[in-house]
Amino acid sequence: MRPKVTSRNAHFWHGGADGILRLLRCQVCGTYLHPPTPACRSCRSMRVAPEALSGRGVVYAHTINHYQWLPDMAPPYVVALVELVEQEGLQLMTNIVGCAPTDVRTGMEVEVVFAHNDDVYVPLFRPVTVS
Repeated sequence: MRPKVTSRNAHFWHGGADGILRLLRCQVCGTYLHPPTPACRSCRSMRVAPEALSGRGVVYAHTINHYQWLPDMAPPYVVALVELVEQEGLQLMTNIVGCAPTDVRTGMEVEVVFAHNDDVYVPLFRPVTVS
């Protein structure tokens, strides 16, 4: 299943080409906006533009899916809300990869990785490795 890429969300779906997570940000008040909207939800400014984020976050909530909804997603896998470090309440619905589903914990530090499918780069998250 592929997302519909538009001029309003291309920064999000194509940003992974260079490994960078991008979201819209209000150029007036600095609020990040996701999902993308033409106007800032905080100050109503129309001056919004894509900006790079660190790609870091924490698992806010998660569940382990045991049912095969799609042919290319064999269970079990983790569906999670990841809260990005840049802004309280800025969350992405995503999958956690790179560890056993039972190892995922609320509050776990994660970082973005991208699954490439044609011209779309889907942001996924994996546990942060300490080096």
